[in-house]
Amino acid sequence: MNLFNILSDLEGVNAEASERFLFSRRKLLRTTSVAALATPAFFAATVNKAFAADADVVEVLNFALMLEYLEAEFYKKGTMMSNLIPQSDKQVFMKIAEHEKQHVEFLKSQLGDKAKPMPEFDFTAKGMFPDPFTNYPIFLTLSQSFEDLGVRAYKGQAPKLKDDKAVLLAALKIHSVEARHAAEIRLVRQLRVWASEQETGGVPAVVYKGENNIRHHDAIDLVSLSDSHLYQMSGSDVEMVVRESFDEPLTKEEVLSIAGPFIKTMMP
Repeated sequence: MNLFNILSDLEGVNAEASERFLFSRRKLLRTTSVAALATPAFFAATVNKAFAADADVVEVLNFALMLEYLEAEFYKKGTMMSNLIPQSDKQVFMKIAEHEKQHVEFLKSQLGDKAKPMPEFDFTAKGMFPDPFTNYPIFLTLSQSFEDLGVRAYKGQAPKLKDDKAVLLAALKIHSVEARHAAEIRLVRQLRVWASEQETGGVPAVVYKGENNIRHHDAIDLVSLSDSHLYQMSGSDVEMVVRESFDEPLTKEEVLSIAGPFIKTMMP
């Protein structure tokens, strides 16, 4: 299900060329700043707390809140470390940290007394990622993992909100911010700004499992519908573009299996 606008301009894309630098970092930061309208102030007039009375909506929002807690705490700790983030990247992570804090505040404001408290986190994932707040490459790897995982998690939960349009709109606005974060982190790491199973940047492969899908709505083969002549690309290049034009959803269970090692105490 394509729940958000594809942001990448595919004109002239060549898989072997230098498309990894398609966006300038300054341009992408401006886009991310605009997307930050998915904040409590903006949605206060859009989403009514009465929506959170629905049990399914409460479950989805608390699941989203747990992921936002994870990201917000990760960036809070990272940006507090004086010698971790190079000055050239500091603005990027300060802005992302600000957005994640806003997302936590927004979700808590909508859940009210149904909001679950923040769990305790272990950002080493039981020793799998030692020293994430003193080792910048590890910090970047985890940042990419959390952002790309968050994008797929929001997309997986969005269908459950289809009957509550205002909540769905709010969730997809946050989803779009997370997607911009993910693109920015990949750009910082000199990767292409969209995710694929072919270019993980050292992130555990499970985060991208299933991203090579070329069939959508369980029926539409987008490669067969694509005109390679239109893009002046070979059939294999068109297939790659199709594979990388959609973030595939993950179920709650799949997300928790990936994020679980970072969570010391699950929310009650």
